Amino acid sequence: MQTEPQRILVVDDDPGIREVLCDYLGRHGYETAGAASAAEMDRALAARVPDLIVLDLMMPGEDGLSVCRRIAGKGPPVVMLSAMGEDTDRIIGLELGADDYLAKPCNPRELLARVRAVLRRPREETAAEGPALLFAGWRLDLLRRELIRPDGELVALSAGEFALLKAFAERPGRVLTREQLLERARGADADVFDRAMDVQISRLRKKLDDGSGLEMIQTLRGEGYMFDVRVERRRGAA
Repeated sequence: MQTEPQRILVVDDDPGIREVLCDYLGRHGYETAGAASAAEMDRALAARVPDLIVLDLMMPGEDGLSVCRRIAGKGPPVVMLSAMGEDTDRIIGLELGADDYLAKPCNPRELLARVRAVLRRPREETAAEGPALLFAGWRLDLLRRELIRPDGELVALSAGEFALLKAFAERPGRVLTREQLLERARGADADVFDRAMDVQISRLRKKLDDGSGLEMIQTLRGEGYMFDVRVERRRGAA
């Protein structure tokens, strides 16, 4: 049975860029739609949620960073585009929940590769052996992609934060280098660098802080990081 093509929403106020990207992605098997602003994006999301959003950083009205902050962890994955191209903008975009980041003007072939890499992640992650990883009273639901605190409160995670925590929790007590974490959490072809990884880990540590004083993610200087807590895999509901 033939499956429906995955849908990509390209949000950019430049009609030329929207047309080029929609046409290129469409010729490679994706169903595409365009939006010129955050307001148009919201209307498109209300009508039908896409599988991925390609989001411009600089737009009139609500900008891409604000949009990313608003939908992170609650909407589809986001590949952010920016004419700025500065490391600071990349880091902020990743901090706010973008799943990948490209500087404009970008090569459509590179964007296609990033889109494919991001869209692969959910399928790989939901195909895990068990539906949940439990540690120190926390629960990481692999199917719903949710993190639940010991007090039962849901903690919002971006797709990148979820992938990073999953990489740690599946290898407790093992030293993982930055390169290993990048490969497991973001894909070997993702353009992510050391400082961005430090930012992601810092944000994850804050989200794992329940006031108990337990530091689950340990930094081993010159070696990498270690998830220093016992982890149990659950195959059924808790």
